[in-house]
Amino acid sequence: MIFRLDERLLFPNPELADEDGLLAVGGDLSTARLLLAYQNGIFPWYSDDEPILWYSPHERFVLYPQELKISKSMKQVLRSGKFRVTTNTCFTDVVAACSNIKREGQDGTWITDDMKAAYANLHHDGHAHSVEVWQDEKLVGGLYGVQTGDVFCGESMFSLVSNASKTALIWLCNTAKYKLIDCQVHTEHLESMGAKMISREEYIAVLHKTTG
Repeated sequence: MIFRLDERLLFPNPELADEDGLLAVGGDLSTARLLLAYQNGIFPWYSDDEPILWYSPHERFVLYPQELKISKSMKQVLRSGKFRVTTNTCFTDVVAACSNIKREGQDGTWITDDMKAAYANLHHDGHAHSVEVWQDEKLVGGLYGVQTGDVFCGESMFSLVSNASKTALIWLCNTAKYKLIDCQVHTEHLESMGAKMISREEYIAVLHKTTG
């Protein structure tokens, strides 16, 4: 059963999501609703031609920073100093770049104009953050996501040159002091860096432990 949200600020129990993780339809992208969603392991994911869809997958693809794996070649890239890394200097540019990246097997983007505005509001209020990677003073990679306690819920990343997005993720793991990074969707390159699947129950337990 898929729940239809109204103006009330609430979500059903995430365990009631269907086999694809779809939990609810409707509602809005207000800061208060988005924060409530992330605090309970729920996130919006939909296209322009759809209503707002809210998901809580049965498994989450996550990375524990202490389990991060950095290849020998990547260590050489980091030592070379070819990239400069900043944080929260151009959040909207990072989101825009993520929305423009062509991804294999994906038609269009889930980063709609409404989503861009909603996450810009989260950033303005200190809940969403970006990591930027620069080469020759040009933005060549980065990522953004939502902070919930000591958990970073990654939304998207982009790379215009080789290893730029990896550099952003490594910076996030080594510098930002998060206990868990939610990568949401499985990719082979994130798995090679140490990311793995955990159950929804384990993920929500970590969320609630770090948010009190």
